[in-house]
Amino acid sequence: MKLATKLIHAGIEPDPTTGAIMTPIYQTSTYVQEAPGKNKGYEYARSQNPTRQVLENAIAAIENAQHGLCFSSGVAATDAVIKLLEPGDEVIAGNDMYGGTYRLFTKVFAKFGIKFHFIDLQNEETLKSFINKNTKLIWIETPTNPLMNIIDIEAVSKIAKANSIITCVDNTFASPYLQTPLDLGADIVLHSATKYLGGHSDVIHGCLAMNDKDLRDKLYFIQKSCGAVPGPQDCFLVLRGLKTLHVRMDRHCENGIKIANFLRNHPKVGKVYWCGFEDFPGYEIAKKQMRGFGGMMSFTLKDDSVDNAMKLLTSTKIFSLAESLGGVESLINHPATMTHASIPREERIKNGLSDSLIRLSVGIEDVDDLTEDLKQAIG
Repeated sequence: MKLATKLIHAGIEPDPTTGAIMTPIYQTSTYVQEAPGKNKGYEYARSQNPTRQVLENAIAAIENAQHGLCFSSGVAATDAVIKLLEPGDEVIAGNDMYGGTYRLFTKVFAKFGIKFHFIDLQNEETLKSFINKNTKLIWIETPTNPLMNIIDIEAVSKIAKANSIITCVDNTFASPYLQTPLDLGADIVLHSATKYLGGHSDVIHGCLAMNDKDLRDKLYFIQKSCGAVPGPQDCFLVLRGLKTLHVRMDRHCENGIKIANFLRNHPKVGKVYWCGFEDFPGYEIAKKQMRGFGGMMSFTLKDDSVDNAMKLLTSTKIFSLAESLGGVESLINHPATMTHASIPREERIKNGLSDSLIRLSVGIEDVDDLTEDLKQAIG
């Protein structure tokens, strides 16, 4: 079954009671049992919910996985993965990553004895040099947030497997429409489904997909025991969003190409970070492992001052100044003070994230309107 068909039909069955083509929202906290321990597969809504189960099956299908699990946010899904570890374990992660993930790693889990190394995952020799007997997880974002660096999922996964290390790929920026990391050897795929999967900026949600049954069972135990589960209304909204992911992503990609080239050719724009440029570092890897380059990009101005960046950020009329990404509407963001404010400035600067960097989530509006908006804002 092709992905576009999966997105509309995977996991979906007509409601057996009414024939409703849309999965019902099972708004219940508990389920009646015929006798103690004798139930119809559902006991308590923290453990199971029919709406959530349909979505988990759909997530698995679109990531070419055997199993899916849903959480109350992308950070909650990240939290569950790290809870697979024990004190003394070590994690290797990219040095360009979402600020919320960095904060969770360094401010929450580090104090429980888990050690985190933030390195350039584009360099295989550097990665190998950090692996030791305590390394239990490699955490990948690709494309990275916000510099759009490309990590070779297949190469990193091979190194991880040779050392019995779990690999988790945050696939939020690409979505399953552009990239399926399990096919490239990863063990776990993570999404902030708040973004492209939901697609309408109206839900907070996270999910994981994996093939290994033992890994699924461990993560399900964490999901059930820690309770960071989404409500049925949230699951319904993501199910609805999935049905149009393919048509939305086509437009995100189409608009992304045009906006990236407009920025690159603008006389007042400095560097544009977009993995679809043939001279962009990692382009060949992106071309190999992705089916398109998406609508996420960052850029700086030639007059690279924070004041100029701030003026631009507050001058757009169609691009809304807001955190998040992946919705139908275009967003403009200042990572240094918004999505990545939790990363110490010296770390940001060292990794190439300047105080004046601007990030765009290119939506699905008419691209001419988007171009005109940026043109008037840049001046």
